[in-house]
Amino acid sequence: MQTIKAEKLKLKYFKKLDLLKSDKLFQSLSVINRKYITIIGEKYFLTFQELKNITEIVVDFSMWNEPINIKQYISKNIEGSILKIEKEKFINDLNSRWLFLKNAPTKYKKIIKKEKIQNTKKVVLNDTDSNVIGMCPVSSEKTVCCNLLTIDAVQGCTLGCSYCSIQTFYNDDKIAVDSKLKEKLDNIKINPNENYHIGSGQSSDSLAIGNREGVLDAQCSFAKKHSNIIFEFKTKSNNINYFKRNEIPNNVFISWSINPQLFIENEEHGTASMEKRLLAAREIANCGITIGFHFHPMVYYEGWEKDYKDLVLKIQGMFDPSEIGLISMGTLTYIKPAIKKIRTLGIKSKILQLPMEDAVGKVTYPVKTKISIFKTLYESFANWHENVFFYLCMEESVIWEGVFGAFYNKNEDFESALFDNVKKKMDFKKININKGLL
Repeated sequence: MQTIKAEKLKLKYFKKLDLLKSDKLFQSLSVINRKYITIIGEKYFLTFQELKNITEIVVDFSMWNEPINIKQYISKNIEGSILKIEKEKFINDLNSRWLFLKNAPTKYKKIIKKEKIQNTKKVVLNDTDSNVIGMCPVSSEKTVCCNLLTIDAVQGCTLGCSYCSIQTFYNDDKIAVDSKLKEKLDNIKINPNENYHIGSGQSSDSLAIGNREGVLDAQCSFAKKHSNIIFEFKTKSNNINYFKRNEIPNNVFISWSINPQLFIENEEHGTASMEKRLLAAREIANCGITIGFHFHPMVYYEGWEKDYKDLVLKIQGMFDPSEIGLISMGTLTYIKPAIKKIRTLGIKSKILQLPMEDAVGKVTYPVKTKISIFKTLYESFANWHENVFFYLCMEESVIWEGVFGAFYNKNEDFESALFDNVKKKMDFKKININKGLL
């Protein structure tokens, strides 16, 4: 009788296993780890959900370069009531180790020689009737939002940042340039009585492919036609030759995503180094073009406080606040499909090694952690508070209040404040260039 029951349980388990084998995440594991999970599942008669959870944990340990010996759980020959106790111990041990690592500051190692990710993606023209302009894809009424409009001139990215959500939405091996970009930009209805902040760089890095297929020509031409726009190119590259060689409209500014070099080495694989980004920003500011910095994503890792403070000192030593249009702060925030995609990539990365909490439909750091890292950075810029526009990206009002002591009640007020502050810097530069002072 016991044998028949066991056989039925095994049959039921094999049906679950067949379902698991078709899962992309399970398929991304090494052959040996797939084998061990299969044996453990049969040994403890795990549910399908338990099999999936264990798969995710094993994938995470592999991504984080953390040792895990799940073979130890298949060596014992046990049955009956002891089996249930051992199953609970196995699951608790695995979860406890996983949670411990997620709740501790991430440990990054200094990489002496950064491995350069080769760009094998082909740049192709994309001939579609899709809209080229829209609201920022992360805009939300549930957060304090700047109502940014984005231009999707290019879709897909060459830089290979491990945390990037672009890889969730676009073809992995192609960079698509809209073949009708100039025509579509010319047809956008811009109300001359309203102000607009329009950004390029949400669906791809703005400068990584330069002016291929005239993408920068088209966007600069569009900005030049509309003086009530502030147009932002956002980048992690140092590909600035176009802006040094061409006359750039006064309402265009360039911003850099910035992070300590230790994080760049470990997670932003194909990007320019922090030093090269800052030198590129310095050259652009010397050309009389307003610049900005986005500390995004800020990451809670071992040594983060010193590294970010040192980076602030470096920026303050290289730039004058009159050159800076804005400085934003944000952190790792994921939608669930992005987490699944990152796990299936099979990369070595610690960007999922964080205590994730639900936040307006996404998962991110706990509120207390966010306030700590944002406030530390903001206070490090204390002598720039009166002269530079600081803000948080994609954050709730409680976090704004914890960092700044206040927040915008209406997104429209935030939008106006950002526009007015950046425009003031642009006008200041224009006036002083005309006077020969810059």
